[in-house]
Amino acid sequence: MSDKKIRVRIATSPTGEPHVGTAYIALFNYCFAKANGGEFILRIEDTDQTRSTRESEESIYKALSWLGFKWSEGPDVGGPCAPYRQSERTDIYKKHSDILLNNGSAYRCFCSSERLDEMRKKLIAEKKNFFYDGLCRNLSREESDRRAAAGESYVVRMAIPRDEGAVTSFHDEIRQKAIELAHTEIDDQILMKADGFPTYHLANVVDDHLMSISHVIRAEEWITSTPKHVLLYKAFGWEAPKFAHVSLLRNADKSKVSKRKNPVSLNWFRAAGYTKEAITNFLGLMGYNSGSENERFTIEDISRDFTIDRISTSAPIFDLQKLNVLNEEYIRKYSVDKYIEYLSETTAYAAQYLRPILGEIQSRHKISQDFQFWARIFFTPGIAYSKEAFAIKEMDKPSLEKALKGAADALDESKAVKPDEFEKAIAGHRDSSGIKMGSYMMALRVALTGSSTSLPLNDVMAMLGRDRTIMRLKEANAFVRNNIK
Repeated sequence: MSDKKIRVRIATSPTGEPHVGTAYIALFNYCFAKANGGEFILRIEDTDQTRSTRESEESIYKALSWLGFKWSEGPDVGGPCAPYRQSERTDIYKKHSDILLNNGSAYRCFCSSERLDEMRKKLIAEKKNFFYDGLCRNLSREESDRRAAAGESYVVRMAIPRDEGAVTSFHDEIRQKAIELAHTEIDDQILMKADGFPTYHLANVVDDHLMSISHVIRAEEWITSTPKHVLLYKAFGWEAPKFAHVSLLRNADKSKVSKRKNPVSLNWFRAAGYTKEAITNFLGLMGYNSGSENERFTIEDISRDFTIDRISTSAPIFDLQKLNVLNEEYIRKYSVDKYIEYLSETTAYAAQYLRPILGEIQSRHKISQDFQFWARIFFTPGIAYSKEAFAIKEMDKPSLEKALKGAADALDESKAVKPDEFEKAIAGHRDSSGIKMGSYMMALRVALTGSSTSLPLNDVMAMLGRDRTIMRLKEANAFVRNNIK
């Protein structure tokens, strides 16, 4: 291994609850740094100003700290390469964008969104991927400067070298082989948006260089983008870091793990009662070959002799049942005092997680229907439906399927992102279905909670979120289709 100081990073976007995939990638970066006496850095990629929030950022800090990750540099702790929040580094990106414009490695693109939309529609009709046609690449620098000075809106695009037969390759440290991509397959990627914020491609290259990152360990979805990044390093005259691409977490059907099919929020797992020991052990089992037959290990155990080439290249299946078994095993090994501490912390965290509707839970609290009774609605991955619960007045099997499928499709096809928009998205189908409102909404209530007695439906949908609401409606429809005559 090179004598160069090991410096790795986890770079995450604060656009929602912290994702289990973030912890998965963080685990390998953290253990690699720890095994080699290196530095683990946290960077916040908040250039998507419409979706990024400080609340989400704080949630990332808390979730990763809970799992046991400690970073030596980051927005919350500072460091020699500050700032570590990309929205505070726009002057740096502008400076480096200008370097690329001046050395001919990038150009301004003045194409309107209407022209690009027409181009995109045409390519879709021809069953081709979007590929910018290079119209503005042919502008002289003088004309480009004049139009920019006149205030015309533009983006900055990368000028991919178009030499015949040109390819760019890099060595992947996990696959232990070279991966190459022909330049004919690389688009003139946007580097700076019209709002002055960079895209991921420019920002991560500039940041990784200026922060002296030695190894970029990230998800395999970035493999096809890495040749672009290698070209950017060359354009700046910089040495590229080593690249290692970790296989994505998968659902049982091999699709990328997502909140459409599984809980993915670290906050949800914590509130649902999963232990940090079980989660880190589980993530390690999915992606790392420790060389030992013992499948129970801590972050410290993995870090002791961690090497990148032991990271698996196979697509790990996110098996929630396996995680459940592992979690139960860890809990049963607790001392009674540790178990009391676990119960106290988990219940308090779950209450905070459900704080937006805690008043509704409190107003329904009884000895037989306490906090845990109502919380199960949100922390049960799959509802155990019964035929009796779907015995709804004036609803037969066809009308149940119509309501459940229609509501799921309406919400899926809508652009609803805020809780108060969910009911509006469903209302159109409900009103046109011919099903009485009370019966229709009761079918949804049973689908989302497993019971006809529940919290206000809009509150339930708000806490579940759009994707998990859709998931439960589809699961309920499948139950009705297969179990009700």
